[in-house]
Amino acid sequence: MTERDGTALLKEHRLKHAGAPLADARRVMLCLHGRGATAEDILSLGEAIALPGLAALAPQAEGGAWYPRPFMEPIAANEPYLSAALDRIDMILGALAEVGFDSERIVLAGFSQGACLALEFAARNPGRVAGVLGFSGGLIGPSVAQRPDSGDLAGLPVFMGCSERDPFIPATRVRETAEHLRNRGAKVTAKLYPEPGHAINMDEIAEARRLIGALAE
Repeated sequence: MTERDGTALLKEHRLKHAGAPLADARRVMLCLHGRGATAEDILSLGEAIALPGLAALAPQAEGGAWYPRPFMEPIAANEPYLSAALDRIDMILGALAEVGFDSERIVLAGFSQGACLALEFAARNPGRVAGVLGFSGGLIGPSVAQRPDSGDLAGLPVFMGCSERDPFIPATRVRETAEHLRNRGAKVTAKLYPEPGHAINMDEIAEARRLIGALAE
């Protein structure tokens, strides 16, 4: 798989695509949808960010979910599905590297369950992406304090946004996740919004534009 237009990549990894053609793209945002949603749904994130030269790609989870149980249950409760989802991200990133998109050109983004998965992948795999956008999510598992991962995140830009009263993501988990990533060297911007709900607001879109726009060409 060497063609720069990425046609084979999209087909082999069953990816939906929006934004800049891969042949012309300067950066790729790999987008992970939430529970019960679709790859097409999360691609609206790329349309909202709408930066020149940004290609948005999105895989589809089997049955509409990356893992079956709530994200703060024991890790084992979501296996083997969680590991399979993380492995799928790893394979997609490897395929992107083959067509010329190395880690410095890729942002990992997700909403809700997809945000949890994006943050989890970045925490477990330092150096694989240039930035992370976690909209309404947090690290997976019953405890952030007892996580075994410890690699240096080396200034990784991370944006996290969530409602203080999100019905699915406790504000405490957002804060704990931000602290964990900062303690490992990531540059984290975390915002908790007073408005209730479970959605991406326009301030979060502006933060996403800032994060992606600040990355080196």
